[in-house]
Amino acid sequence: MDYLNDERIVLTLDAGGTKLAFNAVKGGQEIMEPVRYSASVDSLDEFLEKIIAGFRAVANGIDSKPVAISFAFPGPADYENGIIGDLQNLPVFRGGVALGRMLENEFGIPVFINNDGDLFAYGEAMNGLLPEINQLLKNNGSVKKYNNLLGVTLGTGFGGGIVSRGVLITGDNSAAGEINRMRNCKFPQTSIEDSVTIRAVKRVYGEISGMKEHEIPEPKEIFEIANGEKPGNQEAARKAFRELAVSAAGAVADAASLIDGLVVIGGGLSGAWSIFLDDMVGEMNKKYRTFGGEEIDRMEVKAFNLESDLERFLKDSSLTIKVPYSKEQVKYDPVKKIGIGVSRLGTSGAVSVGAYAFALDGLNRK
Repeated sequence: MDYLNDERIVLTLDAGGTKLAFNAVKGGQEIMEPVRYSASVDSLDEFLEKIIAGFRAVANGIDSKPVAISFAFPGPADYENGIIGDLQNLPVFRGGVALGRMLENEFGIPVFINNDGDLFAYGEAMNGLLPEINQLLKNNGSVKKYNNLLGVTLGTGFGGGIVSRGVLITGDNSAAGEINRMRNCKFPQTSIEDSVTIRAVKRVYGEISGMKEHEIPEPKEIFEIANGEKPGNQEAARKAFRELAVSAAGAVADAASLIDGLVVIGGGLSGAWSIFLDDMVGEMNKKYRTFGGEEIDRMEVKAFNLESDLERFLKDSSLTIKVPYSKEQVKYDPVKKIGIGVSRLGTSGAVSVGAYAFALDGLNRK
């Protein structure tokens, strides 16, 4: 279904540890200025009242009645049943909170909740990187078409989402795509999240520079130092993003081997792609060495950086082969490849599009 031309309106929320941003979406586009509240509260009741007030303010600011509420919310959670579990960054949630049912009772419309990694991936699959690359391949005469997408967010956390042939894969426990718990290849006793987030970039820079925690700049400034745009320890800055690249490559390569599709990167650190994405793709394409001394590729597919190597990725490598015992000929592409690119919609925009499509999917199934 073409959700981007749909006239129905869905109320949305981007919920983080520090802010709540409410909006209304029609045809995959936000149609008003966001209503923003601080997420800082002293009690669960205060938080729930803010959520109700935010959605009420947006509903009162639009002309048509919304058909659903759909939004990203941190986990752990039973998203299918709208129940939020014990949240690390929102400690007022404890013991299970039936947030979805509460909002359905309050507004009288269906409520859909998922995490930001899933909705980010869904938005990019609907109207972002996936359709863009497929259109470019078609324009280039390629027979190749991609149907699967892994979405990865690099920011305060390490999130993920999987879309296969237009379907968001949610899993049996609302935990599909949760790559943040993969093992850290550099520090095997920890999760991968400890080496691919904002705190990881700051930690490495601080350790190499010998700085105290309160002295360490934010990743944006570390990126500028790495590029020579600001004074600072350039070697430390480059090593900080190099560690991110190598660590993220391990997790993304493992996930991509199962999904076999394009990969899109979002989150606050994605803006620094120019300094880490080549290293990440290069690491994904490295070789293993068997016990017999033979070299084999890290993945069965070859990864390409869609930001710096798009032309080579788009090049048509298909052959025309004969059908045995026939005069027929068919096209065949023997080259197995995937592309790694940066969000085309922006992380927040992709989450909004994903939340909208997720809600309309749910309504159409009812």
